[in-house]
Amino acid sequence: MTALELRDVSKVYGAGQAEVHALCDINLYVEPGAMVAVMGPSGSGKSTLLTIAGSLEDPTSGEVLVGGAALSGMSRNDKARLRRRSIGYVFQDFNLLPGLTAAENVALPLELDGTAARKAGAAGMQALDELGLADRASQFPDQLSGGERQRVAIARAVVGERHLLLADEPSGALDSVNGEAVMRLLHAACKRGVAAVVVTHDAQMASWADRVVFLRDGRVADQTAAPLGPESLLAPGPSASGPGR
Repeated sequence: MTALELRDVSKVYGAGQAEVHALCDINLYVEPGAMVAVMGPSGSGKSTLLTIAGSLEDPTSGEVLVGGAALSGMSRNDKARLRRRSIGYVFQDFNLLPGLTAAENVALPLELDGTAARKAGAAGMQALDELGLADRASQFPDQLSGGERQRVAIARAVVGERHLLLADEPSGALDSVNGEAVMRLLHAACKRGVAAVVVTHDAQMASWADRVVFLRDGRVADQTAAPLGPESLLAPGPSASGPGR
């Protein structure tokens, strides 16, 4: 069973002369334990792909399956439960709750899903520690730098028993050292069997992935299988398609 499938997914915004085709007939398969990097120029549909994969918006056509379950057959509450239990999402704007500390933000999804507060707090602290933020755990988001807030958001995404991680430029506000720490954490999650889809413009970050998908004008232009070094990602390689590639 694949962790994530997009079958002929298209997304159209607007109508008539204002119509914009954000995604066109996207097919994407991500197996448990695999990391897929998504690259492409601004406006190519990368962030739209993530929001649809994470059930935050619906495709205009096509089908999305998470863990074999079709999102089209789920109610709004079912989708919310799926996101809380199975999907870790790293947003570009972080989406941290300003009234909670860093540790409380990270532990919150676990507590909402019924984990005891002490156990959730311990798991949250471990994730923060792995990202070098243990000493910032009691700080509120507005007391943290942009890079620290980004790492808190990533810790929140990887904590618990998530099956799918969706990350939109997870290293965008970070220096190279912290960026690599983030990718190591995501890679460790994949080694536990978690599937990850990472949108990035950084070839160095994409070199951590098992497969790189290049989007252009809402379509898959190329897919390149790993292992690859950063220098290999500067130009698209030969195409690959279908499950397991």
